Amino acid sequence: MSAAAIPDVKALRVARSRRIRAQALVVLVLAFLVVGLWAASLMFGESFYGPSEVWRVIAGERVPGASFTVGTLRLPRATLAVLAGLAFGSAGVTFQTLLRNQLASPDVIGISAGASAAGVIGIVILGLNETTVSLLALAAAIGTAVAIYALSYKGGFAGTRLILIGIGVSSMLGAVVTYTLAQASAWDLQVATRWLTGSLNSAGWPRVAPLAATCAVILPSMWVNSSKLATMRFGDDTASGLGVKVFSVRVWTIVAAVTLVAVATSSCGPIAFVAFMSGPIAARISRSASSLVLPASLVGAILVLASDLIGQFAFGARYPVGIITGALGAPFLVYLLIRSNRQRRN
Repeated sequence: MSAAAIPDVKALRVARSRRIRAQALVVLVLAFLVVGLWAASLMFGESFYGPSEVWRVIAGERVPGASFTVGTLRLPRATLAVLAGLAFGSAGVTFQTLLRNQLASPDVIGISAGASAAGVIGIVILGLNETTVSLLALAAAIGTAVAIYALSYKGGFAGTRLILIGIGVSSMLGAVVTYTLAQASAWDLQVATRWLTGSLNSAGWPRVAPLAATCAVILPSMWVNSSKLATMRFGDDTASGLGVKVFSVRVWTIVAAVTLVAVATSSCGPIAFVAFMSGPIAARISRSASSLVLPASLVGAILVLASDLIGQFAFGARYPVGIITGALGAPFLVYLLIRSNRQRRN
């Protein structure tokens, strides 16, 4: 029996090796696309600068014209786009994996809505400056997540209950945003609306720095421990039997994902549907049972970079990045709902 089983073991090892190589190839291609889109964001605009000029600016050289356009305007914007995409993508797939539901993204369950409501109140009612609004949005996103988790925890953790409560909280906060905007002056309405849509306009290093520090601390740990999160897709009992400390992993991943969403939202506003779309797209591309945190992070960066380029140059007018991602995400949400209903019927 053992001799007959040897070919099966070898076949499993070969299949596993192929999956690992395929996953590595997917990650490599996605990373290449991120770098390519980031470079395109630095080169293209009202003035074109070649790769050599861009590289000289990044290296710290003084290049007439390019130093200001690339170094001061485009480089912070493109960097913020990458970091926001990484943060939203990894946080979105973390919630979707943890709750075993593709609809369980921060956009849907109310975390982004908490930041949005706080941002609008800070702009319209309190008259706060940009930095203070960002800090208020950060605190509100974290507070909303804690409230949703506390309301959904009843003798244990239930993903479906958390999603339903999150949707209810999101609806209530959406009503708060609508009421507050109705009271706003014309100038405050313009500022608040631009912040609500998610925008990379006026991006500068002060807005990039907090998100860069957060990503540098949290993302590597999430990527390294993503296999434990992937194991939890099969249920708490199975994960516990395989040696995963379910409670500690769940608490850590929720805290990490909420922090990423909160800081990213405070830096550039709630860029719609990036967290929602990144995980399912990464799953379709990789077609692997392993963790999707790293591929989804890269997909998020690609979505934000590509949408920002489309919003700037594809139309006669320039649109914030959140307008483009929203236009892409709404039909994608409908598609997932239809697909989910068909699977249930079958």
